[in-house]
Amino acid sequence: MSKLPIVILVIFLFAGRLSANGFYAPSKEFYQIKVYHLKNQEQEKRVDEFLQKAYLPALHRQGISRVGVFKPVASTEAAAEKLIYVFIPFSSQKDLFRLDQKLASDKNYAVDGKEYLDAVYNDAPYERIETIVLEAFEKSPHFTMPQVTGPKKDRIYELRSYEGHTEKISENKITMFNKGDEVGLFKRLGFNAVFYAEVLAGSRMPNLMYMTTFENKASRDQHWDAFGKDDYWKKLVAMPEYAHNVSKNDTKFLYPTEYSDI
Repeated sequence: MSKLPIVILVIFLFAGRLSANGFYAPSKEFYQIKVYHLKNQEQEKRVDEFLQKAYLPALHRQGISRVGVFKPVASTEAAAEKLIYVFIPFSSQKDLFRLDQKLASDKNYAVDGKEYLDAVYNDAPYERIETIVLEAFEKSPHFTMPQVTGPKKDRIYELRSYEGHTEKISENKITMFNKGDEVGLFKRLGFNAVFYAEVLAGSRMPNLMYMTTFENKASRDQHWDAFGKDDYWKKLVAMPEYAHNVSKNDTKFLYPTEYSDI
């Protein structure tokens, strides 16, 4: 037997997994979103310094070259608390679950992040950390760097969360993105998505989340106006098999920090 078919088979096995139609599909990535809940500007400054000088450099040393750090866009309403969102992509579950262990053995990380890592109980750098674990959609197995070039402070990164009434109903909405090709619709209309993913663990479940990006708020509004008028969307949303598959839509408008990789 020729060695070439064996080599090709091995490449397929490592590059992906067998999909339902019998073809090998790219392995889906896993994501972690950490949400820092902060009470004041001092805590915000401390977490920013830790992320910029210690955490992101340590993740880069672990081969995670792109990490997103985002903050809420200022609104007319006074925010009850300050938030920082950290988006980390992983190529596998194993990489995700072993991250803390690897960071614990990173001596540079321990030194660079000492002020944050060794903070005392009555001077903590944050109030709480919320952690969300996600698995990428089959239709969008890898995160994508957004093609936006304007000033980071003007950009709109729209993080959407679609909760479902039950696990089965939430799975139906995920099917709408994949089989129904809602992902393709967003791509065709230039929504510049970073990721689409199912929430595996988080405070709101069952759930899915995705992030789209725009140069500014005006561009964001124009894109959603085109989305609502699109013939394919009108056809898709009218299909009875996809009716009533979202119980709550939560939308966050974010912008990337200057030290964010994404």
